[in-house]
Amino acid sequence: MNDCIFCKIVKKEIPKELHFEDENIVAFDDINPQSEVHVLFIPKKHFDSLDLLSDGDDMILSSVRKGIKKVVEEKGLNGKGYKVLVYAGGAQTIDHLHFHLRGPLGLKV
Repeated sequence: MNDCIFCKIVKKEIPKELHFEDENIVAFDDINPQSEVHVLFIPKKHFDSLDLLSDGDDMILSSVRKGIKKVVEEKGLNGKGYKVLVYAGGAQTIDHLHFHLRGPLGLKV
């Protein structure tokens, strides 16, 4: 996990402009955006995949929901449509749990 790029972002070893941060997650623009808005939400604690969260990790999902709500409002996506994606079980490019917020719908999504 020492070479995990997302862990380095969490530790501020790689600087990123954050859209949201709390005690559980950080959110920042995807380096390779697939839509006009493409923001990643990553837990500060390293998990390889969604299926590794336990009942004690529910605050991470709550933080993701709060962060998405804030970014959707700031980016004006309400009423324009957006989607939230999570790849798990080995399907993700980077083995650190992360959620993609993409929108507005109808544009390159």
